[in-house]
Amino acid sequence: MLTRQIIDRIVGAALDEDAPWGDITSELFIPAGATASARLVAREPGVFSGGEVLVRTMRAVDERIRVSVLLADGDRFAKGQALAVIAGPARGILRGERVALNLVQRMSGIATLTSRYVELAAGTDARIVDTRKTTPGLRALERHAVVCGGGRNHRNSLSDAVMAKDNHLAVLTAGGRSVTDAIRAVRAQLGHTTHLEVEVDRMDQIEPVLAGGVDTIMLDNFTVDELRDGVALVNGRAIVEASGNVNLDTVAAIAATGVDVISVGALTHSVRSLDIGLDVDIDFDADADFEAEAVGIGYSGTARLPYDDEE
Repeated sequence: MLTRQIIDRIVGAALDEDAPWGDITSELFIPAGATASARLVAREPGVFSGGEVLVRTMRAVDERIRVSVLLADGDRFAKGQALAVIAGPARGILRGERVALNLVQRMSGIATLTSRYVELAAGTDARIVDTRKTTPGLRALERHAVVCGGGRNHRNSLSDAVMAKDNHLAVLTAGGRSVTDAIRAVRAQLGHTTHLEVEVDRMDQIEPVLAGGVDTIMLDNFTVDELRDGVALVNGRAIVEASGNVNLDTVAAIAATGVDVISVGALTHSVRSLDIGLDVDIDFDADADFEAEAVGIGYSGTARLPYDDEE
């Protein structure tokens, strides 16, 4: 789950990376007392994700900055639409601008791409899910963005579920033990709440894997016809996941085979960030330090986060 603590850790690292000794350009060019207002504006249509990230980024830079997000995570927006308004010390807004944009652009890009996959799978029971092919350090944000786009999350980490792929099975069966026996031995060591998934890449592997007692069987790089036959063979004895060769051109046909889950690495590993800009208007006439009281952030909408913004 994406929490405030996780957001603050990611944002803090990003701000330290971007301005380790301060923003020397703004400190030289922008008067200390200058204030600014800004609008976060979409340069293209999409699905929004990252409202709380925007808020926490600006708040981390200067608690006097006020942010109002104008739509909820998961909402669609049009080209030219204002997504948020920001006001406060100009230096702070400019320091936080690039980090905030980088994160919101990427999250909204993931949400938008995910929504396209979900739309193409509509009318079937197939769920579109992400994978662990995420940007190191940004997994929590990227997985939240997938949910904003209507997708679901696969296991979050290697610690969350047992998922045996071909290399695991090769090691387990190296001594001549059958795949079924190897899986049963693993199953016997697991608690009743731990999910067990096993990958196969050939039709003849399905029955031995099912006999081992798996919860999910992943059909990897199967053709559409093979997927349909595989679903029929499994016949409800396990959750069926399709993986490999999934893209916007193939996902509808894959979903129509009757699989329960379609995992799509492209949702996070090759997504394009959306074009979102920050239009800033600075008041250079201010000759006194910004003296507004530190205020709570005004976050409008209903982001899918368990937040209470009271400090």
